[in-house]
Amino acid sequence: MHDTDGYFGEEVAAAYDDRTIEMFDSDVVATTVDVLADLAGAGRALELGIGTGRVALPLARRGVPVHGIDLSRAMVARLRAKPGGDAIDVTIGDFATTRVDGTFSLAYLVFNTIMNLTSQEAQVACFRNVAAHLAPGGRFVIEVLVPELRRLPPGQNVVPFRVGPTGWAYDIYDVATQATSSNYVRVVDGRAEHRSIPFRYVWPAELDLMAQLAGLRLCDRWDGWTGEPFTSESRQHVSVWERPAD
Repeated sequence: MHDTDGYFGEEVAAAYDDRTIEMFDSDVVATTVDVLADLAGAGRALELGIGTGRVALPLARRGVPVHGIDLSRAMVARLRAKPGGDAIDVTIGDFATTRVDGTFSLAYLVFNTIMNLTSQEAQVACFRNVAAHLAPGGRFVIEVLVPELRRLPPGQNVVPFRVGPTGWAYDIYDVATQATSSNYVRVVDGRAEHRSIPFRYVWPAELDLMAQLAGLRLCDRWDGWTGEPFTSESRQHVSVWERPAD
């Protein structure tokens, strides 16, 4: 990490709430929140990587008490500036290891945030940290992409995902280490600016093993938030693990 806010400092935070991105679509947010509210029930929810509050704020408006963990003060400042943001408790820290008081009926990581942990050890630690926060019967939800290695021809390690007249974005994969980076190029006043954020991609079966090591068991896996079946053609998944009640 290159500063105290990690890779999500002021420059990223200032542009993060770009409403043209699909994840901010009102229907997408509402569907996500419907699922999380149902899983939380009458209990509390813990959001890992709460960011600017895209999910936490509408979930809190549904009556679910939300506590967040995030490394980036710049992102949390954006959350605080929104209506209702000052009522959500947030702990600044690494969500793989940071502990907060109390237990939760739900913990969740959305929009590929598990991949912000760039080592397998950190991802395993995250599952164990979540398990320590969950009440018996509590659920852990992760939304994450399926690694797009099938889109890589032999000898190629780059997958573009956004192309436009003033900028483009692409992922670089290292299949030997599961390291990847998302790279963004923006053209401003005739000059190109480049930004790169590292990730570690992770397979569904690998996540299940991490859950097992933490004492959690898989309950559901869907293609998306509307509950479509997860198949070999799915490009993402929403997975739910449970801390056994016994």
